[in-house]
Amino acid sequence: MLSAAAAERNKDPILAVLRDCVNPGRPLQALEVSSGTGQHVVHFAQALRNITWQPSEYDRQSLTSIEAYRAHYKLNNVQPAIHLDASQPHQYWGGIQPESLDLVLNINMIHISPMACTEGLIKGAAALLKPQGLLLTYGPYAVNGQITPQSNVDFDYSLRQRNPEWGLKDISFISSLAQKHGLFLEKIVEMPANNKCLLFRKESLV
Repeated sequence: MLSAAAAERNKDPILAVLRDCVNPGRPLQALEVSSGTGQHVVHFAQALRNITWQPSEYDRQSLTSIEAYRAHYKLNNVQPAIHLDASQPHQYWGGIQPESLDLVLNINMIHISPMACTEGLIKGAAALLKPQGLLLTYGPYAVNGQITPQSNVDFDYSLRQRNPEWGLKDISFISSLAQKHGLFLEKIVEMPANNKCLLFRKESLV
């Protein structure tokens, strides 16, 4: 069971956003893309019992950690973790059916992955979410070409030094990309430590 300090810090603030935006009164299906250690998914699953959670990861070591958390907490609303490469089309995402999900959750991936992963996340979410379903992303972002405060500027620089394809992505760019696939930015929630939650709603077919 791996433990990430950032996940420990942000799990309750993100849970508060989830409580505000999901219906607690009916069964829901959720996919977490890039579940990391597994700390988030078991925390959310304990608090939101009406949601069946599907964790996923690209990193094999993280998949092992997620399974260790599942075994420890014995939650019947967390499915076995699947291997998922967000840059790949949704047809390769473990057999999840189109328009079968109420929620797609993605925490701290967009800034530490190539643009192809952000594009794949949005395309995949657009295909797999039901009409009126929700894509929630969390992390640090640029706003209209500007990164603030200085700590995020420094973070962005360090990420790009490690990998030129990494770095903070601009909310306006993500929003315009999402719109092309029928996902509309409904809300931006300011979070601790200069992060934000972006809530995208899938356009209804009605």
